Amino acid sequence: MSQVRTGNAYGVGIMTVIVGVTAGAVFYQGFYLPESLEVPSVDEHILHPTADRIIDILVGSALPDQEENFVPKLVDIQLGVDNLVTWTNTDETPHTVTPDHSYADGYSGKFGSDGVLKAGETYEFLFTEPAVIEYHCQPHPWMQGTLSITKQRF
Repeated sequence: MSQVRTGNAYGVGIMTVIVGVTAGAVFYQGFYLPESLEVPSVDEHILHPTADRIIDILVGSALPDQEENFVPKLVDIQLGVDNLVTWTNTDETPHTVTPDHSYADGYSGKFGSDGVLKAGETYEFLFTEPAVIEYHCQPHPWMQGTLSITKQRF
């Protein structure tokens, strides 16, 4: 008889674990996961700015004594006006656009070029939130720039 009672207790324990795991999986897939992957709603005028902002990476930027590399270095960006920013590498040397501190825009995701921009290549990013971002070129850390993203001024 004692074996039957032990078997029943074991079965109840297994069923409790199965119910707990199932409830956890339902919560994760039904509530937590969709909320964590949800992209915030953004006004159409921010998603479709009236102008583009272009930052040139000048020829010779790989040289440490050249002061002009990201041009312009300090960029004031207004959401809904010129918040689509494009970096163009006009240099013969590959460069990166790398944030000094990790930054992720709620709509556009992680900021920073994937790998290097070879000669003639571009990197584009749509900013949708106010922020101040300092960035540099990974292989050439003397190349530095700053973006100041603000709401549109009326």
